[in-house]
Amino acid sequence: MFTFDNSYARLPETYHQAVTPTTITQPQLIIYNQPLADTLGVETTPSDNDTLAHIFSGQRLLPGSQPIAMAYAGHQFGHFVPQLGDGRALLLGEVIGHDKRRYDIQLKGAGPTPFSRNGDGRSAMGPVIREYLLSEAMHALGIPTTRALAAVSSGDLVFREEALPGAILTRVASSHIRVGTFEYFASRKDWPALKVLADYCIQRHYPELINSDNPYLDFLEAVGKRQISLVTQWMGMGFIHGVMNTDNTSICGETIDFGPCAFMDHFAFNRVFSSIDRQGRYAYDQQGQMAFWNLSSLANCLTPLIQDDTEKATQQVKDVMARLPDFFNQQSSLVMGKKLGLSEATPNDLPLVSLWLRYLQDENLDFSRSFRALSRLLDTPDRTTDLPKTEGFTQFYTPWQQRLTQQAQNSADTLALMNRHNPCYIPRNHLVEKAIALAINGDYSLFYRLNKLWASPFTEQADSTEFTHAPTTEETVTQTFCGT
Repeated sequence: MFTFDNSYARLPETYHQAVTPTTITQPQLIIYNQPLADTLGVETTPSDNDTLAHIFSGQRLLPGSQPIAMAYAGHQFGHFVPQLGDGRALLLGEVIGHDKRRYDIQLKGAGPTPFSRNGDGRSAMGPVIREYLLSEAMHALGIPTTRALAAVSSGDLVFREEALPGAILTRVASSHIRVGTFEYFASRKDWPALKVLADYCIQRHYPELINSDNPYLDFLEAVGKRQISLVTQWMGMGFIHGVMNTDNTSICGETIDFGPCAFMDHFAFNRVFSSIDRQGRYAYDQQGQMAFWNLSSLANCLTPLIQDDTEKATQQVKDVMARLPDFFNQQSSLVMGKKLGLSEATPNDLPLVSLWLRYLQDENLDFSRSFRALSRLLDTPDRTTDLPKTEGFTQFYTPWQQRLTQQAQNSADTLALMNRHNPCYIPRNHLVEKAIALAINGDYSLFYRLNKLWASPFTEQADSTEFTHAPTTEETVTQTFCGT
């Protein structure tokens, strides 16, 4: 089924701990992601759900699998915790896909590990359904992300505030190495181990840097650019991660950990959903700053590796970090520009973007629906839309129209560009919560329907109009919660 090649498990034991998945009562397959399996080169018999359930719950270990829990530390809401690690996840192994890329195959919710800190290491049904839906929708939206290969119900109850049905998610990632992994060794001043980790990451994720004159400095900048590119893409879709701690910041630039995340309905710059983010540290408009904060933590770890002269190394790091805000503005303008029909947007267009977002906030408008409504005005400027024709609208609309005339492309091309970057369907919180509530009671019908719908988010589907609507007042989700 899998042909494992476990490069991370071959690193010394300081990087990980061996783990055995917990025995569960009655594994049953909820869903299996066949297209992703094909990419990974997994050969399965589609009808053999019982076998798949046992494999993707850890009840049957395949030849070559070496289950481990990875060690890492992390800054959580700005406070450093020197040891975290995989408390409810284990890495089954790595595979080389048909695309020649290396992937981690990880189980979440398969029982305790040496890093569980008195936790049970299990997952309730809700977080599994949530991460499956959100990660696969994120992929369909074109945003780098971990993926979901399978979900299995355990047949056991998980005890949180109440007894809930348990489940296990199989997650796929380019790797699960985090900024917090570097912090784990840097905080211990274990410089040899830190160097091994950095060399491993460069070889696995940034091989173009192997022969660099200063690979660790270039590694910092490369990670920074991937992370910034990721965050600007989040913001372009109205996505709020909710817990941008350094242990949730992947060094390969993928979205990882979907606990309290959410896509906005009504737009606000300072929108927060996470129940534990009481100060708004990870609000929508703070995500860029938090990316820089996390990268600064990585920079602190890498400085001793860059060169022996600490003062010179520190200055080189400062020079790299000083360049990243300009890169953030460039990426922001490209992402938001395409949503506004600008094929070659520059940071000079960011004031226009701000006018649009300010209008959305002032009128309490739905983020995704408003972009689609704006695109429809290209054909018929006077048509009735969801966009109130207020003074704020005029302040944006007039310069927007002027900016469009400066492009070589015609209105049809502009409309096509907007429709390629503004989805009809996003994982709205109230729909996710409905799917979870049904799944907890054994009904996966809405989960299956949403997973299929969100796989084609930019294509209007005649029988799915109801899923484009913003929630009613009664349906609105104001808080999201971590899955632990």
